[in-house]
Amino acid sequence: MSEYEFYVVEKKPPIAWVWLNRPDKKNAMNPPAWKETVPIFEDIDNDSDIRAVIIAGKGEAFSAGIDLMAMAADLPELMEKDQKGSTKWLLIQKIYALQNTMTCIELCRKPVIAAIHGYCIGAGLDMATACDYRFASKDAVFSLREAAVGFVADVGVLQRIPNIVGQGMARELAYTAKNIDAKRAKEILLVNRVLNTHEELLKAAEEEAMLIAAQSPLAVQASKDVLNHGVGKSVEDGLKYVASMSANIIPSDDLMEAITAFMEKRKPEFKGY
Repeated sequence: MSEYEFYVVEKKPPIAWVWLNRPDKKNAMNPPAWKETVPIFEDIDNDSDIRAVIIAGKGEAFSAGIDLMAMAADLPELMEKDQKGSTKWLLIQKIYALQNTMTCIELCRKPVIAAIHGYCIGAGLDMATACDYRFASKDAVFSLREAAVGFVADVGVLQRIPNIVGQGMARELAYTAKNIDAKRAKEILLVNRVLNTHEELLKAAEEEAMLIAAQSPLAVQASKDVLNHGVGKSVEDGLKYVASMSANIIPSDDLMEAITAFMEKRKPEFKGY
């Protein structure tokens, strides 16, 4: 187990659990929350023993969003009376760094499942949409909150959520800042499954991660890469990219193992080679 200021990482090969761990504040994201994901996911990405990741929240919620008061000291440019170009230039560099908090999850080669209970609003929804897909317990509440507090969501949710729920629903959520429950989230495809309790949620996420881990790591990670690349691209572009990817990873020991296992009528044991 690795403890950071905001996160706790539990590696239980072939799964890694990344816990948001500020339960007294409903996992509201303070400065460490925005700085620690990059090293966490770099480590997970490089750990060959880990094949799937689950992000979940300790306490009563996944995340209540950004902790504006705690972040104020890190973003003094917001309060500058004289908003010169140099001030704006500093601010945009900080926004880029905040964006990396979420992008590193999307770019991690290992599939990442968000297991969501309680509040998943604002920055919490940013993080959830950077994951490959999402499970929720029925008490989950989702909100693209930023319009209600006077700024545009700028760390990724507006770029990612239309690919999940479509433009119409994305705009509805962004313009109204409304809350939606888990049932509605599943109806609009924001979440894949809804479980009755928090315990059932964590169990289902673990079972799903283990199912991912049982497949060929080469094939799973290449599939994630191809799917990420395909966002916003033409079918022709995607086909050319996946042809190159396929030619690069086959033949492999995993492919030979799949063939041998089929012939021997047993489950394959993939090693990722």
